[in-house]
Amino acid sequence: MKNSKGGIYRRFVKRPMDFMLSLIAIIVLSPVFLIVALLVRTKLGSPVLFKQERPGLNEKIFTMYKFRTMTDERNNNGDLLPDQVRLTKFGKLLRSTSLDELPELFNILKGDMSIVGPRPLLIRYLPYYTDKERVRHNVRPGLTGLSQVSGRNLLEWNKRLQLDVQYAQSVSFTQDVYIIFLTLKKVIQRKDIAVGNQHVIKSLDVERGVSNHADI
Repeated sequence: MKNSKGGIYRRFVKRPMDFMLSLIAIIVLSPVFLIVALLVRTKLGSPVLFKQERPGLNEKIFTMYKFRTMTDERNNNGDLLPDQVRLTKFGKLLRSTSLDELPELFNILKGDMSIVGPRPLLIRYLPYYTDKERVRHNVRPGLTGLSQVSGRNLLEWNKRLQLDVQYAQSVSFTQDVYIIFLTLKKVIQRKDIAVGNQHVIKSLDVERGVSNHADI
């Protein structure tokens, strides 16, 4: 899958801007990183970071970083307990404030992600996109995106993916600034996000195919 052409901002400005802003953010927020890391280690255990492979630009797989939000509690057979059991009040707080997303700034610094772009979803969803929806991978995935500021976790899949494609086809500086502004507003207000056992929509593979995977 080849990356479609774009304007001057998309081709020459967006990536250098991502690098500089993520570097500045990491430096400025380093005390927050340290505090959250210590709290995660104390309350949830180690490792502090949750790592998971996700598809990025042109569907190239990369490792995405987050602060962990769940414990490793297991049953007598050694199997992990359900998510709603392992997700503590502290974990819910990290998710609702988006503090768990902070390590993704390092993904942006490395070039795996952008500040603004379609959110990197699970690898197992790849077979369930339509040809048009795969256009979302023509740009780097983002820390935030158009679908996130339009409803975050509360949007239905069809609408969410439609907005991702819309963004990929119309990347611009003014749109990125607007999305960043709305993201900060929603994070401060802690609106439009489901945490814990609030299963708003089915996972994409369950909705579009035959799968026994649990919702995430």
